[in-house]
Amino acid sequence: MPLAEIKGCLRAETDTCDIVATGPGYAIASFDEDMLGPIADRIAMSHSVGRYLGEYTPDDISGLADIELPEGTFAIRAKRFEGMMRDVDSQSLIRKAGGLLSKHNDVNLKDPDIVVRMQMCDKVHLYLEERVTETDLLEKRKVAERPFFSPISLHPKYARALINMAEVKRGQTVLDPFCGTGGIMIEAAHMGMKAVASDFDEEMICGCQENLDFYGLKLHDFDVLDIGDIADRFPEMDAVCTDPPYGRSTKTGGETIAKLYQRAGDVIPKCLKKGHLAGIILPNPLKIEGMELQQMFEQRVHGTLTRHYHIFRNPQ
Repeated sequence: MPLAEIKGCLRAETDTCDIVATGPGYAIASFDEDMLGPIADRIAMSHSVGRYLGEYTPDDISGLADIELPEGTFAIRAKRFEGMMRDVDSQSLIRKAGGLLSKHNDVNLKDPDIVVRMQMCDKVHLYLEERVTETDLLEKRKVAERPFFSPISLHPKYARALINMAEVKRGQTVLDPFCGTGGIMIEAAHMGMKAVASDFDEEMICGCQENLDFYGLKLHDFDVLDIGDIADRFPEMDAVCTDPPYGRSTKTGGETIAKLYQRAGDVIPKCLKKGHLAGIILPNPLKIEGMELQQMFEQRVHGTLTRHYHIFRNPQ
């Protein structure tokens, strides 16, 4: 899922990008460096973004001697991805790399001007860390920090990832027809999109508005609607991103969950522009007649719940 989010961010922010290589814990992409900031601003599931320096083997990092760092002091931070390269002495490797990179720059381990990240996985990858994902800010927008909340709401990191996988551009409309307390809407508005919310429960619409106000954000449009009526009220949306209700405590107005999902699948294509994407999270795999399932990812939450992240395309 992190790789799918990376690809979605790139497609949403730039038309000239290319995934050069991927591997365990990393992706190497080519794009205009001016787009690094906008891409890093929206990404949620990657730790950091920076300028790639190259790949090496633990036995031969001599190529680092040809690299010139920007001005300033530096430090190397190494990480084994999921315990890979256990037989490699990381501290020895850091010292060797530091010796090669210190021709023109001084080492400062405590407060460096430049952080060089060393990813130890299939190979040794190095990059200049330029942006770190603001996990603290995402935590400050999590469920328990909002004035109106439900314990089953999606964490901001995954709400944001869903929007990114749907390749929503800044300024485009994003509809959540099961907005609940507004977790997806908060992230959409924060990312510069037009957040459009609906729910059959008026209390949820009011709570969603309260939460966006709390973060200084606004809904572009909203309404109290049954799921079957959303296409008439909100046609031609750029994207639909939603985490429909599930669980025993869910309010469905007496309707079965299966029937609710079926009706949602019938109407969502009717309010989505042709060729555009819908991101839908459900506790089980779903097929929507007339829509193309682009990808699906499973996320185990606990013993009785696995979330399935669906990305559907509305055909041209």
